[in-house]
Amino acid sequence: MKIKLMMLHVTLFCFSVMPAYALEDNGIKDLRQTGKAFASVAREVSPSVVFIQVESKVSDSARTRFRLPFGDSWPFGDEFFKRFFGEPFPGIPRTPPSDKPQSEHRIIGQGSGFVFEVKDGLLSDKTYILTNNHVVENADTIRVQFQNGSEYNAKITGRDPQSDVAVIEIKASSMPAAKLGDSSKLEVGEWVVAIGNPFGLSHTLTVGVVSAKGRTSIGINDYEDFIQTDAAINPGNSGGPLVNLDAEVVGINTAIFSRSGGYMGVGFAIPINLAREIADQLIDKGEVTRGYLGIVIQPLTADLAKSFGVEQVKGILVSQVSDDSPADMAGLRQGDIIIAYRGEPVTNVGSFRNRVSLTQPGSTEELTILREGKQMTLTVTIGKLTREKLAAQTSSQSAEKLGLTVQTLTPQLAEQFGVKMGEGVVVTEVRPGSIAAMAGIEPGTVIMQVDREPVKNAAEFKRAVEKSSDDKSILLLLRRGNAQQYVVLSW
Repeated sequence: MKIKLMMLHVTLFCFSVMPAYALEDNGIKDLRQTGKAFASVAREVSPSVVFIQVESKVSDSARTRFRLPFGDSWPFGDEFFKRFFGEPFPGIPRTPPSDKPQSEHRIIGQGSGFVFEVKDGLLSDKTYILTNNHVVENADTIRVQFQNGSEYNAKITGRDPQSDVAVIEIKASSMPAAKLGDSSKLEVGEWVVAIGNPFGLSHTLTVGVVSAKGRTSIGINDYEDFIQTDAAINPGNSGGPLVNLDAEVVGINTAIFSRSGGYMGVGFAIPINLAREIADQLIDKGEVTRGYLGIVIQPLTADLAKSFGVEQVKGILVSQVSDDSPADMAGLRQGDIIIAYRGEPVTNVGSFRNRVSLTQPGSTEELTILREGKQMTLTVTIGKLTREKLAAQTSSQSAEKLGLTVQTLTPQLAEQFGVKMGEGVVVTEVRPGSIAAMAGIEPGTVIMQVDREPVKNAAEFKRAVEKSSDDKSILLLLRRGNAQQYVVLSW
């Protein structure tokens, strides 16, 4: 009997242990499969990725000890959004030392890119490479290197500073081209791979997930619809591909959020659907033609929706309509709420601007709006956006150091907030976790003064904030309702 009981005990023990071993074995197998998936992506995409080295000439009058490739200061401040070149990182070439006085000196910068379209034929032996505009915009010479070590001189096919997309070309055929995916199908939480040349380390692969989609109003480009990822990207990754597990390019790595200049878990990539449309125009025409409506728009907050008699917060608010613009001729008015464009819902300011800009000028489109609580459909003929029109319709400014965006007051907004025209700017967005948010500044707050100087519009506000950058602090006079108070923001 004792022997039988012992055998039964051993048998039960074995059955209880076996599932644990089986689970452990399955877990390792799953990890191996995941690792092999990343390795497969690297093998397929890396031959299409190039290391870009650019050289430009800068006069001695602008010379500093450590140089950015094409400028003296970070475009978004030392502690916020940084392009991928700036700190004196190891592996990033800098200005060659020279003891001789000279009127010009060379600046060398690095970035990444990838082959995205190859045209073969007797009369066309060009290979096109997609990258960021800020990588090549002021380059005198451009050199690209492939994974196999082959090197080529490149020239610029076309640049679009507004979207930060550029196409360069080399005289070579049959170069491996990366497959382009559909960034609209990308989901938050999906695995992605970043491939590039961080710190000059050629063809480096990092892995992460899609953290968010549709990031707009960040203040990096004029036209934004960023994919946010936690895949490690660093100086030198700029212009490289963000790839899904099907080895398809879904974005162009463009910028990082960093307090140190290096990876901190927040990176941004331009969706490939947007980049592809820009690149096609750059190849065909050398420039980008954008659609134009002639309106200034802003997010529809809960408070604004309530004041306009709208129960649900959906759509965007028209705060200004330019005279004789396509929007004006279509009958669009200040205070209208746009809820759909071309039959598709309008969810935020950034995506709407992108959709209009990519609409062919001269085409006739439908706008669905809410006016005084009633839904209407307007037909508008899209115009062509020029630099003058772009400057005229930009009445909002983003202050990245503070973490907020402000809007020039319109007559309707001035009346709503109980101030006179020209008596400040209204805050339209506040980034969560920013110094402005921690100071209690909310959308709808009116900023009347910056460092005791009145600000009349968004442009004056931006200049005042930039003037205070060296002091690392700023004094604001705020108005909330009928109350005014001073607030000091430091960074």
